Amino acid sequence: MTAALAGIFLCQLLGELVCRLFALPLPGPVVGMGLLFAYLLARGGQGQKAVPKELGAIADRLLGHLSLLFVPATVGMMRYFDILSANALLLTVTLLVSTALTLAATALTFRLLTKKPKP
Repeated sequence: MTAALAGIFLCQLLGELVCRLFALPLPGPVVGMGLLFAYLLARGGQGQKAVPKELGAIADRLLGHLSLLFVPATVGMMRYFDILSANALLLTVTLLVSTALTLAATALTFRLLTKKPKP
């Protein structure tokens, strides 16, 4: 499991290096996750077979504690509570509209992808 965790951190480090080297406007961990995904695709296999057992186990443990990662962000938001409360109506409308658009785009994409061709 140590090797799997080291692999995850190595992908994150490589992602940070790529972002800084090419001045990408993306977080390094996102690029690192893409690198890990590319590695898994290159390994081949289907479904669970594509993911090494140790990597799957460590990923499951990390995902089990994912909610803890939102605590610092939520606490940090409280620093800007006055700005958030001053723009509460605008933020609420934006959230509702973007959610509706996301649902509509997802539904349309699903309908397009599940259409059966006519014989």
